[in-house]
Amino acid sequence: MAVEFTEANFDELALKSDKPVLVDFWAEWCGPCRMVGPIVEEISNDYDGKAVIGKVNVDENPGISAKYGIRNIPTILFLKNGEVVDKSVGAVPKNILTGKLDSQM
Repeated sequence: MAVEFTEANFDELALKSDKPVLVDFWAEWCGPCRMVGPIVEEISNDYDGKAVIGKVNVDENPGISAKYGIRNIPTILFLKNGEVVDKSVGAVPKNILTGKLDSQM
């Protein structure tokens, strides 16, 4: 199950993680986000214990979105040691996302 990142827990769960982190920026009203959502959940199950996989609802957490300059969703950021190391914008296949995540391992 993907973590629900919020402005209250983002620093602790994402930025301070000792594992690679995948952050899916999404919104309820976003059609492509609904396509990516199940893929993110699959990746969360596949990488359980190896990486932190989570989601940020841009409508509920505008501060995180602003901090990373998120203008289009879905946007997926890949973090390592609290820094953005890669990103993906738009609906992309699972193998692209897992390839980017694997390169952070």
